Amino acid sequence: MAIIITDECINCGACEPECPNTAIYEGADDWRYKDGTSLTGKIVLPDGREVDADETQEPISDEVYYIAPDKCTECMGFHEEPQCAEVCPVDCCVPDENIVETEEQLLAKQKFMHPDG
Repeated sequence: MAIIITDECINCGACEPECPNTAIYEGADDWRYKDGTSLTGKIVLPDGREVDADETQEPISDEVYYIAPDKCTECMGFHEEPQCAEVCPVDCCVPDENIVETEEQLLAKQKFMHPDG
């Protein structure tokens, strides 16, 4: 599962620098696939969708910090636990039950974004 930030978020920002995939963004900020990854230009995501890694994407939340699920690997390949959940003072970084991924899928996504890491 990807991690989601619930609306209990207090916008402290503790989670953002902890994300090894740069998947966490401040509310209302645009995001890009290339941010903090090796991705650039036209790419085909592991799920088969074609996107431009350099193009800005619409914010997922205008109110609180959010996690781009296409970039979230639950820190697999980097850490034992999702770091956002570890540092969140109000426990609002939780598994997103709408986006269920296996450990194998999460590790493949991590290798896709960081092939040299």
